[in-house]
Amino acid sequence: MINYSEDERCYHIGVRPGEVGKYIILPGDPKRCAKIAKYFDNPVQVADNREYVTISGTLLGEKVSVCSTGIGGPSASIALEELSQCGGEVFIRVGTAGGMELSVESGDVVIAESAIRMEGTSKEYAPIEWPATADFFVTKELYDAANRLGFKNHVGVVQCKDAFYGQHKPEDLPVSYELLDKWQAWLKLGCKASEMESAALFTVAAYLKKKIGTVLFIVSNQERVKAGMSNPIYHDTDKAIQVAIEAIKEMIRREQASS
Repeated sequence: MINYSEDERCYHIGVRPGEVGKYIILPGDPKRCAKIAKYFDNPVQVADNREYVTISGTLLGEKVSVCSTGIGGPSASIALEELSQCGGEVFIRVGTAGGMELSVESGDVVIAESAIRMEGTSKEYAPIEWPATADFFVTKELYDAANRLGFKNHVGVVQCKDAFYGQHKPEDLPVSYELLDKWQAWLKLGCKASEMESAALFTVAAYLKKKIGTVLFIVSNQERVKAGMSNPIYHDTDKAIQVAIEAIKEMIRREQASS
């Protein structure tokens, strides 16, 4: 494969091999990286290129990193590919989502065990029959961490799309018949939330043989509005960040104990 970079840095994320840790948190928003890195010891920014901001530090003496992915599967898959080249092994997506199941309220945490591949990136990595699933052990660590922290959480399937407005104004779009019908199908099947990156990340991680999980903060739930239920809007993603940090710490403790 051609390396388009002028040096040994990865072309898109601008990171050299060895500049990131084994454990890497993947937010979408570049501005969220500094917020996450506050939980690290001795954080240092190692790259800032395009939508990719990368900061490395330590947790319990182990090198860890955070790298933003931007919005959607295409840029997220690039981040995962290049971070893997630089030493990343275990990844946790930390993001926001809109609730779908009525029990999923604003401010809750959703841990994705698998994702509906209603996006395009994963189709260039695997046939559509391939399920986009998170690593079981990373998912279990996220679930246990959320419970230890006392955060209301839900574990299940999330829906991933490429078009934000395909969810929020589907009736205005030329393919409204498909968007609306499939949305109802996902609801009937018990889908927990809708977001934009996990299906691509889970599929690419399977191809790369990397471990991955997703923890999402629920900003709002449009289905609760339709049902006449309460639906405040929250923006503070710290719950999801804390879950990821706690899960990584526990994985590090286990690894240190075994060695």
